[in-house]
Amino acid sequence: MNISKHIPNTITCLNLLSGALACVMVMRYDNTLAAFYLILLAAVFDFSDGFAARSLHAYSKIGAELDSLADVVSFGLAPGCMIFVCLDQITNGNFVRFVGLLLPVFAALRLAKFNTDTRQTTSFLGLPVPSTALFWAALIPVIEPFGMQHPAVCSIVVVALVGAFCGLMVSEIPMFSLKFKNFTWKDNHKPFILIALSVAWIVLFAVVGVPMISVSVIICSYILLSLIFKS
Repeated sequence: MNISKHIPNTITCLNLLSGALACVMVMRYDNTLAAFYLILLAAVFDFSDGFAARSLHAYSKIGAELDSLADVVSFGLAPGCMIFVCLDQITNGNFVRFVGLLLPVFAALRLAKFNTDTRQTTSFLGLPVPSTALFWAALIPVIEPFGMQHPAVCSIVVVALVGAFCGLMVSEIPMFSLKFKNFTWKDNHKPFILIALSVAWIVLFAVVGVPMISVSVIICSYILLSLIFKS
């Protein structure tokens, strides 16, 4: 029995489990901070299962389908639940809270598009769902206190951002990949620039006292760099 071929699928299941736990932590315990760490963990598993599959040459159709399912839960439903709970609290149960549920819908559309689009082999068309999830997972715990004090402003901003990110996921905007074929500047200048910016943002916001928000800013930097380089 070749155990190695099951390793990528096992890691994918851990991705799915992390996403499911993130949903529970938000909906049952209202713990957005724990949800952030669980979504971050899911992103690590999401990277690891692909790396394991390539390293072990353990590709399978079941693995591809399982990966998409895990991504919908971890990077669509989990952040969607975070937005739902946040808006539910600051709007006292207003119908606006349901806007957050658009995120898993568009995440599913994005993944279905990616799985059937042969153009997205070395780069992406549209914003990858893990990037969207990390943006929201880091943002919600930070803006919740502000939202309680300024519910109208926060609600407008969140709704506008949900619309923007849903649009970005299913757009035709080229987004560069972070996979390194080698370590030359010529072939990898965009990832190198993003890494340098990421370190700068992390240090800056750590000094300010809100290190978590650096994750959201890094995702915005990734989007802007993709728009600038258009590749």
